[in-house]
Amino acid sequence: MFIFVAGLPYDLDDAELEEIFEKFGTVKSAKVTLDKETGKSRGFGFVEMPDSTEANDAIENLNDISLGKKPLVVKAAEDRGGAAGGGGRGPSSGGQGGGYRPSGGGGFRDRDSRGGGGYNNGGGYNKDRKRY
Repeated sequence: MFIFVAGLPYDLDDAELEEIFEKFGTVKSAKVTLDKETGKSRGFGFVEMPDSTEANDAIENLNDISLGKKPLVVKAAEDRGGAAGGGGRGPSSGGQGGGYRPSGGGGFRDRDSRGGGGYNNGGGYNKDRKRY
């Protein structure tokens, strides 16, 4: 089971996140999400626990506790798949952009061009309306 964790202290690393959840059972992975440009924590992460009973116990016991200035938000992570495309906007116009979805939909949008069709089943990157 994948668990979403928000409200993490910005100096917390993957090993420390894993250590917190190991108190409730086996942790397959623990990853603090980092900002691509700065390399610093974004204050949230994901934990994978193979046993759903242990994962639910961790969620119940860790949600709303404070590790720093703000309380943690700990809940089951939402499914990232699906047929519909994601949100997002082009860099300069107000129109809807695309997104990445493993099973189609989404795309990339640039300036005033139309949104892309998707990553998996056609469409995709669309600059200057070359493909849509």
